[in-house]
Amino acid sequence: MELPLLTDLYQFTMAYGYWKSGRHREAAEFELFFREAPFQGGFTVYCGLEESLNFLRGFRFSRSDTDYLRSVMPSTVEEGFFHYLETVNAAEVTVTSFPEGSVVFPREPLMKVRGPLLVVQLLETTLLCLVNYASLVATNAARFRLAVGPEKRLLEMGLRRAQGPDGGLSASKYSYVGGFDCTSNVLAGKRFGIPVAGTVAHSYVTSFSSIDEVQGQTLQPADGQGGEVDFLKLSWTWLEEVCQLLKMPPHSTNVGELAAFISYAIAFPLSFLVVVDTYSVMMSGVPNFCAVALALHELGYKAVGVRLDSGDLARQSVEIRKIFRRCAERFNVPAFENLSIAVSNNISEKSLKLLTQMENEINVIGVGTHLVTCTLQPSLGCVYKLVQVNNQPRMKLSEDQEKTTIPGSKAVYRLYDGSDQPLLDLMTLGDEPPPEIGKEVKIYEVGKNIETQTVTPLRAELLHRVYFRNGQMLDSEPLPSITEVRSRAQRSLTNLSPQHRKLEDPHPYRVAVTEKLHRLLSALRRSSESRANLMQFSTGN
Repeated sequence: MELPLLTDLYQFTMAYGYWKSGRHREAAEFELFFREAPFQGGFTVYCGLEESLNFLRGFRFSRSDTDYLRSVMPSTVEEGFFHYLETVNAAEVTVTSFPEGSVVFPREPLMKVRGPLLVVQLLETTLLCLVNYASLVATNAARFRLAVGPEKRLLEMGLRRAQGPDGGLSASKYSYVGGFDCTSNVLAGKRFGIPVAGTVAHSYVTSFSSIDEVQGQTLQPADGQGGEVDFLKLSWTWLEEVCQLLKMPPHSTNVGELAAFISYAIAFPLSFLVVVDTYSVMMSGVPNFCAVALALHELGYKAVGVRLDSGDLARQSVEIRKIFRRCAERFNVPAFENLSIAVSNNISEKSLKLLTQMENEINVIGVGTHLVTCTLQPSLGCVYKLVQVNNQPRMKLSEDQEKTTIPGSKAVYRLYDGSDQPLLDLMTLGDEPPPEIGKEVKIYEVGKNIETQTVTPLRAELLHRVYFRNGQMLDSEPLPSITEVRSRAQRSLTNLSPQHRKLEDPHPYRVAVTEKLHRLLSALRRSSESRANLMQFSTGN
C-alpha cells in the first residue's frame, strides 16, 4: 500500500519546520491510542495493524508526489526540502504494537512508532486512518456477536450501504474478525479468504409471473441414477400435499413465486434457500418453499432453508418452524425439522437484543447498515501523540484532563489473578523491570484521582511486540492469517469477565501506571505549571 500523500497538509508544513530548524533526524516516539471505548462500552478490538505495516513497508515519495507538494506549499519552501523528501522511507522506523485482534482499553498505547522526527510525524494521519475504522467496525461486530450469543450464525451484508468500496471491503474484513461468520461481499471473500454466502432477492421472485417462464423443467436425481425427472410436475404434486396439510385451498399460492422457487431449485439443488416474504409468508412463501423442498428431497437433495426480510421476525420464525415440523412428521422427512431460518431487515444492536429476548427459531441473522456504518458511533477517536524526543519525555497538558498525555516510552503488561483472570493493564516506563510475580505492585489508576493502590499479580503478560524494524516486518513476529486474528479476538473477549464485556453500563476495566511513571507525570505537570506561573509573573511586571 503506497499512500504517502494520504495525509493532512499540516504534516508537511511541520516536516518542513523540522527540516528547516535542523531537527528532522532527532529520535522521536509517538503513541497511537484512544481515550474512550466506543459505543459506551468497555472494550475495543484492535485492528488495522497488518495494513499499517504494509503501508510502512512501501512508504516513500515519488517525483510526482514532490512535484505536487511544490504546487501546494508556499513558495518560500526551499527546494532542498523536496529533494530530501524523495530520500525519505521507513528504514529507520520501529513499530511496537499489541497483536492484531487484541482486546484493548482506553489510554494504553496500541502502537508505538519510533524513528526520525520528520518521518514519524508524516505517518500520523495515515496510521490513524488505517486503525480507527478497522478497530471501530471490529468492535461493533463483536458487540453484535455478544448480543446474539455463540449459537446463531451472523452474516455481514452491508456493502451496498457502506461508505464507498474501500469502506465496504474494510467492513467485511473486520466484521469477520469481530465475530461474524461470513459476508455477502464477493471481493472480500476472494481478497481475504472470508466465507461468502447469499441467496436470492425479491427481484428474482417478482421477475416470474407464470410457470411457463421456467425453462428446463427437469432435474437429475442426486445419485445420478435414472433419467431427468419432471421437477415442475413433482413440485406441483407436493404443493397439493402441503396445501392439504395446512388446510389451504389447493394451488392458492402465488404461481410466480412458485415458478421462481422451482427455477432456483433446478439451478441450485444443493443450496436451495429462498426469501419467502415477497407476497404472503404463510399463505404463499412457506407453502411454496415446502413443496419445492420436498420435491428436492424426493430426488435425494436437501434444501437449506428460508429467509425473512420483513414483519415480526421472531413470531414468524416460530410459526415457520411449526410448519417445518408438521411436514417432517407427516411426510417422514426428519431433516425438515432442522431447516435454516435466516432473517434480515435493518437489524441494529438494539433490535437484535430484543429479538434474542423473544421466543424465536432463527438460525442466521444478516446485518448491514447498522454494522458497517457503525450507526451508534461513527468514529473511534484514536489519536497519535508525541511522548519522547531524544530520550526525553514529552507531555501534552490540557485544561481537559482527558486530553493530557502520559509521557515517556512505555511497556504494557496485563496482570492476572490466581484464577488467571485479568486484573488490570499496567503501563510502565520502558526502562522499568517487569512486575514481579507474587509481589505487591503500587499502581495509580489512569483518569482517577485515587491515591496509590496495590495489586499482587500471579501472572504478568507483556502485551507489546516489535513488528517492524529497518524497513521490514520481522520474521520473529509473522503476521497471522485473518482466521487467526479472528480467533485471537474471540479468545480475548472470552477472557474478559462478564462485567467488563457487558453491552450496557459495563464495569470499567482498570488501566494503571506504575509509581515511577506516575512520579514522572506529576513532575512534568508541576514543571509546566511553574514555567507558566513564571511567564505570567514576568508579563505582569
